[in-house]
Amino acid sequence: MDKVETAKSIIQKALATQGNPCFTCSFQAEDVALLHLLLQEKPDIPVLFLDTGYHFPEVYAYRDALREQMGFRLVNLTPSLSREEQERFYGRLYETDPNRCCQMRKVEPLFQALEGYDTWFTGLRREQSPTRANLNPVEEAILHSGHRLKKVSPLYDWTLKEVFAYLAVAGLPYLPLYDQGYLSIGCAPCTAKPLDPQDPRSGRWAGKGKLECGIHLHGKEE
Repeated sequence: MDKVETAKSIIQKALATQGNPCFTCSFQAEDVALLHLLLQEKPDIPVLFLDTGYHFPEVYAYRDALREQMGFRLVNLTPSLSREEQERFYGRLYETDPNRCCQMRKVEPLFQALEGYDTWFTGLRREQSPTRANLNPVEEAILHSGHRLKKVSPLYDWTLKEVFAYLAVAGLPYLPLYDQGYLSIGCAPCTAKPLDPQDPRSGRWAGKGKLECGIHLHGKEE
């Protein structure tokens, strides 16, 4: 069974055993490949996008164009404070305290939304980072509230080359920022081109000693 069929099997099994799934999507290449696979099985799955207010303009434009093309159910999750309010109260947290910035603009809005679901699909891949090297296709996530849900990463063992090959076969466009040399794309102030070509996430939070925003901690407890 090739990797596409394996991913489809993982998706089908997860959907068969749980009744209320969602998918977190940053619109990076692997997320779009997984979105395409998920829509074949569950066209109305909620596609959760963490709208931090700090994304590249290209991400917003690509998200909207892809939604027009694919017709998925987009759910924008926003922090309690707007970007302007946060900077007025706390300054540029992405410079002074990126962990707190991620907590306020990513972790809290997402974990609040996840309370309403029992299955969480992600586009995580082992190749993405040393912190993800031991990723399993199905894990349990336990939120701070104690809420438990199944966390499913059908593309866990895919390479980036395989992801782009899938997009090409499916006739799907990819985020233009890849053509500029970006390999892992998050909020614009905290995203640079990779410092280490072998570590795609080495351009994230460059110089801050940080590889994860706090959403994916890869243990029993998120």
